[in-house]
Amino acid sequence: MTAAAAPSRPALPPELIRLLMRVAAVLVIGLALSVLSGAFLSVVNLVNVLRQAALLFFMSSGLTLVVITAGLDLSVGATIGLAACLAGTVIKSTGDPWLGVAAALSVGAAVGLLNGMMVSLLRIPSFIATYGMLWVLQGLTYTFMAGSTVYGFPRGFRQLGNGYLIGIPIPVLLMAALLLVGTLFAQRSVWGQQITMIGANPMAARLSGVPVKRRLILVYTLSGLTAGFAALVFLARLDSAEADIGGALTLPAIAAVLIGGTSLFGGVGTLTGTFVGALLLTLVLNGMNLLHVEGNWQPLVTGLIIIAAVWLDLRGHRIRS
Repeated sequence: MTAAAAPSRPALPPELIRLLMRVAAVLVIGLALSVLSGAFLSVVNLVNVLRQAALLFFMSSGLTLVVITAGLDLSVGATIGLAACLAGTVIKSTGDPWLGVAAALSVGAAVGLLNGMMVSLLRIPSFIATYGMLWVLQGLTYTFMAGSTVYGFPRGFRQLGNGYLIGIPIPVLLMAALLLVGTLFAQRSVWGQQITMIGANPMAARLSGVPVKRRLILVYTLSGLTAGFAALVFLARLDSAEADIGGALTLPAIAAVLIGGTSLFGGVGTLTGTFVGALLLTLVLNGMNLLHVEGNWQPLVTGLIIIAAVWLDLRGHRIRS
């Protein structure tokens, strides 16, 4: 008689394995920084890390959906700049923060809508369409601001970036809410599943009845909308706005998405992964500040991290193929 084979344990999904590896990287970096810097585990620093990670996640959440469709939105930072300057000017001129909120969200959604129409209707490659939009938005922002700076917003509005609720920073609570809603949309809704199908195989998605053009317009609009929301949190945090406010924000947003495991080839990615990517990148930059690394090195390190993330994505794509 032969012994009965032991039941095999089900293998973990590859997506979960990749996520756990990134969580482990976050823990390792946190442990290393706690050893190298006594200030890392202070409450003030940890709160600052969470605030920075929340802002980066706001910028990257909508961008994640774009990259899942095998697209790219290079106008995120410029959208934040225009939305912040417009919202700040509206708030200062009217005294009504809600009008500023409406202005930022409206301009963000409008920019995203235009990007989506260029990509889906005019069939301009997303890299070219959004890169051109970046320059258009920067020109509009610099012309609109004309070298001026707006600052000194109502205390209630500043709570959006600096306030607390039940002892937790408001940006962190907003990040948790957006992560929950975004994950349900991306992974549980029909629209979210269609977006993933488009990234995996747009021709198969079209033949299956997925309205590809409308879904592409949707994801770019959502990317612009979340950029507009990030502009509000950024504006409330800084309590000021000037024309170059969003100039350096696109690279970290893309880095968080790629570090989080979203594939440039499309069809693979989660908002949870982007959150972990945002936290990991924030820890790296925070650690450089704590260790007094010269600020000029930070863009270099971010660029190297992006190259490493893309290289890992290429290897994973070859394995999946």
